[in-house]
Amino acid sequence: MFESFTRRHAAAILVLPLLAACGAQTQQQGARVATDLGVTSAQLPQAAATTVTPGAQTAAAFTAPAPASALVFQIASGQSKATFRVREQLAGRDLPSDAVGTTGAVTGQLVVQPDGTIVKDASKITVDMTSLATDSALRDNFIKRSTLQTQQYPTAEFVPTKVEGLPDPLPASGQYTFKLTGLMTIHRVQKELTWDVTAAREGAKLTGTATTAFTFGDFGMTPPRAPAVLSVVDEIRLEVSLVASQTA
Repeated sequence: MFESFTRRHAAAILVLPLLAACGAQTQQQGARVATDLGVTSAQLPQAAATTVTPGAQTAAAFTAPAPASALVFQIASGQSKATFRVREQLAGRDLPSDAVGTTGAVTGQLVVQPDGTIVKDASKITVDMTSLATDSALRDNFIKRSTLQTQQYPTAEFVPTKVEGLPDPLPASGQYTFKLTGLMTIHRVQKELTWDVTAAREGAKLTGTATTAFTFGDFGMTPPRAPAVLSVVDEIRLEVSLVASQTA
């Protein structure tokens, strides 16, 4: 996907993570460095439009223990998987295709009351963005440095806040289709997202697939650009497949 970016583009990309952590004066200096390297501002990833402010509710940690009456499902890392898909048109190809990245580094827990209510202060899902991999190591390095900036923002986190469509009371077995809404944090930008979920419970085991979609700009990112890529659709389709076990 991104095999043909030049050394000067890579140098400018390496400058950018420093700009996000510094003040306006440093940003201006970084812009001059990019200009000296022959890279325009349009070729550089843009800063986040909205960032998580101190004191805001984030997915950084559980803020409360699980209530005694709640069901706690611990996510099995390695068995669970997060997958992103982005539609792209490559030079020399007749038809567009999907760039697909996956990682099994999914951790966290879901805490649910017997009536199907999510305990938001005790629930969180975390994805290690540094471990995302596609079928191209060059593409992976470019996306992590430029688009995701994983050196600064190594994780994506989701805190569920409400669920619609679960039966009350929650049966000990069966398959359910419902919507799960919560706060997603990517690239230090927090946004409310709703997922379409299909899940199955069999005693202590819970499995499920959740899907959602958003634009790069929703989380302060710009679609990747490279000479070998004619176009990239401004939509990220995200799928999380979970395997979890009840621990309480």
